Amino acid sequence: MVRALLLLIGILAMIALPASARDLNAIEASGTIKIATEGATPPFNYFKDGTLTGFDVDVGSAIAAKLGLKVEWITLPFDSLLVGLDQDRYDFVVAGHGITPEREKAVDFSNPYVCSGAAIVSKKGGAQTVADLSGKIVGVQVGTTYLEAVQKVPAVGEVKTFPKDTDALQNLLAGRTDVWVSDKLTAVDAIAKNNDAQLQIGDLLYQEKYGMAFKKGNTGLRDAVNAALTKILDDGTYADISDQYFGRDIRCP
Repeated sequence: MVRALLLLIGILAMIALPASARDLNAIEASGTIKIATEGATPPFNYFKDGTLTGFDVDVGSAIAAKLGLKVEWITLPFDSLLVGLDQDRYDFVVAGHGITPEREKAVDFSNPYVCSGAAIVSKKGGAQTVADLSGKIVGVQVGTTYLEAVQKVPAVGEVKTFPKDTDALQNLLAGRTDVWVSDKLTAVDAIAKNNDAQLQIGDLLYQEKYGMAFKKGNTGLRDAVNAALTKILDDGTYADISDQYFGRDIRCP
């Protein structure tokens, strides 16, 4: 009985111990780095014919190549990505997370790898400015900085949340919302793919820098990724990837 009790205590103690994120040495020893993204936000990360692709995916893969590592991609809903990072389900996240003081309390960020902003998107003749949002039904993805921003706008009629950004877009197209607030670059891509919908991009609620997220304190890995990011920025790899998806270089000035 005593041995069984001691064994149980030992197991519970092991369960209670916080998991440790893999450091750079452990990742290099395995030969594979685990990167997470959403897989539902074109052109940043999405599935095409069953294959994960997009700007974030190509950038993450290029960084892994500079580190001499293979990539194992993991996809999760956007609002679960940072939670999974804290649970050590993968090594870092590339999914267009805006670098905010609140998020910096929970995770470490890479140097910014994209500069964009939160755009007001509507059908032709619809809202274009913050003032125009008064009384409007606004669709936005959960877990995003866009949601926080919209909730702070006075006199918005209703805020509808969706698990995916593409769901928020489809509800605008179907007329169930008046406005879609999303990443400006995502909106440009959506407009190009939905010519008949006569969508328009209005003002930005704010500008934003996106970073890759790492578990708090995993500075060795973050620094190695930053160094690899600098290399692909300098050698033209980043510019080529950016031009493929956006027709221009979207790095931060």
